[in-house]
Amino acid sequence: MIIDGEVITVKKALVLFSGGVDSTTCLAMAVDRYGSENVIALSVSYGQKHTKELKASKDIAAYYKVEHRILDLASIFEGSDCSLLKDSGRDIPKEDYSAQLQKTNGAPVSTYVPFRNGLFISAAASIALSRGCSEIYYGAHSDDAAGNAYPDCSQAFNDAIGSAVFIGSGEQLTVIAPFVGMNKADIVKLGLSLQVPYELTWSCYEGGERPCGVCGTCRDRIAAFEANHTVDPLMKG
Repeated sequence: MIIDGEVITVKKALVLFSGGVDSTTCLAMAVDRYGSENVIALSVSYGQKHTKELKASKDIAAYYKVEHRILDLASIFEGSDCSLLKDSGRDIPKEDYSAQLQKTNGAPVSTYVPFRNGLFISAAASIALSRGCSEIYYGAHSDDAAGNAYPDCSQAFNDAIGSAVFIGSGEQLTVIAPFVGMNKADIVKLGLSLQVPYELTWSCYEGGERPCGVCGTCRDRIAAFEANHTVDPLMKG
């Protein structure tokens, strides 16, 4: 871009985008910083039990007028017993993460998809470099990392993967996890200030007409809105 005769480098960002609260707030941040024309939203089909979140991601990408890509990585997780995956016979837990961790003795919870963020960020790095992006955003936050429920959401993981991507990209690509030190209530607070269309998002691990309200991610989401003295728009009515 040339402004007043000076060449200005405009940053482009790729956002790992599930269509949930955290990644949608990341997307809103990136669009606010760089403009919709400089943002790519990357969603991943990984063999999940329902496609509600992919439908949400399409609707939200259209709302923000950003380029949207869907990457199919389902075959990588074949054989996994993660309860989120359609080939698993395990039920999705209907309790909060602290209760789940008591049963796992500190191991990741059953909805942890094996090294998902590591895989997704690596794939995103290839796409980002190919498309001239200099940044990858993803929505890891401290609530998910707490107690080792999702170890690939931790500060230590983010530091390590960020270093690997920066070095492996020839120092062209930076990984940004803006919420890694924040909880979900803080994310919702920020999103409300950015007027994020949370009514279009989907977080529930079930694929019903309405969120189940009792899985771990539903409980966290409802509490985050309550902490901001408002009601989750998907739970109204």
